[in-house]
Amino acid sequence: MADYRPPLRDIRFVLDHLTDVAALCELPAFAHLAPDVIDGVIEENARFTAELIAPLNRSGDVETSRHDPSGNTVTTPEGFVDAYHQYVAAGWGGVPFPEPYGGGGFPWLIGIVLQEFISSANMAFSMAPLLTQGAIDLLMNHGSEEQKETFLTKMVTGEWTGTMNLTEPQAGSDVGAVRTKAVPADDGTWRITGTKIYISFGEHDMADNIVHLVLARTPDAPPGTKGISCFIVPKFLVNDDGSLGERNDVTCVSIEHKMGIKASPTCVMSYGEGDGAVGYLIGEENQGMRYMFTMMNNARLSVGLEGLSLAERAYQDALQYAQERRQGRAPGAPAGETSLIVELPDVRRMLLTMKALVDAMRAIIYTNAQAIDLAEHHTDADVRQRYGELVELLIPVSKGFGTDMGIEVTSLAIQVYGGMGYIEESGVPQHFRDARITSIYEGTNGIQAMDLVGRKLPMRGGGVMADFLADVDALDARLAEAGDELAPVRTQLAAARATVGDTVAWLMEHGLADVRDALAGATPFLRMFGLLVGGRYLAEAALSARAALDAGGGDEEHLQARITIARFYAENLLPGVQGLAPAVTAGHADLYAVGPDALAG
Repeated sequence: MADYRPPLRDIRFVLDHLTDVAALCELPAFAHLAPDVIDGVIEENARFTAELIAPLNRSGDVETSRHDPSGNTVTTPEGFVDAYHQYVAAGWGGVPFPEPYGGGGFPWLIGIVLQEFISSANMAFSMAPLLTQGAIDLLMNHGSEEQKETFLTKMVTGEWTGTMNLTEPQAGSDVGAVRTKAVPADDGTWRITGTKIYISFGEHDMADNIVHLVLARTPDAPPGTKGISCFIVPKFLVNDDGSLGERNDVTCVSIEHKMGIKASPTCVMSYGEGDGAVGYLIGEENQGMRYMFTMMNNARLSVGLEGLSLAERAYQDALQYAQERRQGRAPGAPAGETSLIVELPDVRRMLLTMKALVDAMRAIIYTNAQAIDLAEHHTDADVRQRYGELVELLIPVSKGFGTDMGIEVTSLAIQVYGGMGYIEESGVPQHFRDARITSIYEGTNGIQAMDLVGRKLPMRGGGVMADFLADVDALDARLAEAGDELAPVRTQLAAARATVGDTVAWLMEHGLADVRDALAGATPFLRMFGLLVGGRYLAEAALSARAALDAGGGDEEHLQARITIARFYAENLLPGVQGLAPAVTAGHADLYAVGPDALAG
């Protein structure tokens, strides 16, 4: 397994050619920053994660976290505690959060860059700051001033971690079915009782306190999601002077034995086995789901990023192995000579497929992150609205397409290794195992597809999608000017855009008549649209690379590779859009024509 090498050259290309860091620094919210300062932070974080966090990835997978029910403790793998303390001391967790709470005040785009590094280096380790990030986001938007003063600064610094407690055994993705109860106490607090499952880092030994955000029902709450409230339930209660008090009535019952991310303790949490866990209501009763959705976009973007991060790590391993492993004879090689497998056409095809998908995913996710910054911080209300709409449209693509492709790329890495890829000691099976959860949590990818078709296509009467497709159309003239070099990109992008336009019209018409028709085609449409979005941004990248080459600036070999990769994506992956169209428009009839008994054979 290769050492992790942060792909700084590829990341800088996206930051320089597809996003605009300098323009972000001109906004009042980021006026204290400059591009060269940001570049220095990126370089130092890349060094930190590669040297300190990445070496713990394989050992953590082998050792795993361990639960001691007698002491209600979870011990993380060797090296995790020290590495986390150094992470906190360096202030990395607070980089994208506001300065008043101890953060760095950097754009979310830069936070996403740093997340890519840590998720590629060690996804299991990264789960602790990732879940804390979501809890911070919710508290910043909906917590009272007293709650912010008590909890936020310690969470932004990383001294305390946070969790999100949504799922229960009987509920799964149906959050409206939660049964955890919250009963008011005489002192203005609440007593929480219930069980939550799949709580990442619900108990661990890396931080002094864990701030659980728990969804629960208050007495007489209406059924479903309309009756859910959100509570702060800390592992240790906090005294008036900010010091830690007694342990709350919160217990880690067990940790799951998982397929992947084994170093990350996924806990079954029990609240209120004694007198009830002390909780503090966030905002108003019955508004818990609304509050959760304020942080959902950032959380889903971060999960999509995990797909990218693991794909990047798997690609690096596969590329190095292909450059070292000799087997067979490549076409044109001298008789009797064994070739490096990187010279074999099918291995080249797999490596280019992996690379093209990684580049497409990074372009989508970084563009989405920049849109979040502009939607929140731009001074022009119309610009904020336009980018806010783009955020909504791209989130299910970033999460759904990003994680689906992450699974495919990590699987391809195993194929490049051949039989050795099926052996755990090679390291690449871990990437596939770790990636497999990403399409499930933060809303399964089926939910992302339904969100895209059911909520995002109808936005502004279909105008948001129409605007995006118009932007794709606008690329045609620029691609035409590029001549033969980008002719395949132009041809395939136009064909894919036309197919997506046709299927959008079908979904809008038939989805209104019978929602089952739209939902039946939602998942293939998500993949179809993801392929188009990736093709759009790779085409823009190729045009920018050509302009840089014509201007005589930059790394010529790297810039030329951007053009070749865009062509490869267009000719080998974009045609999949047309192939998916029949699945999108097939309707729901056949899904229900065969009953469960007949399916059993």
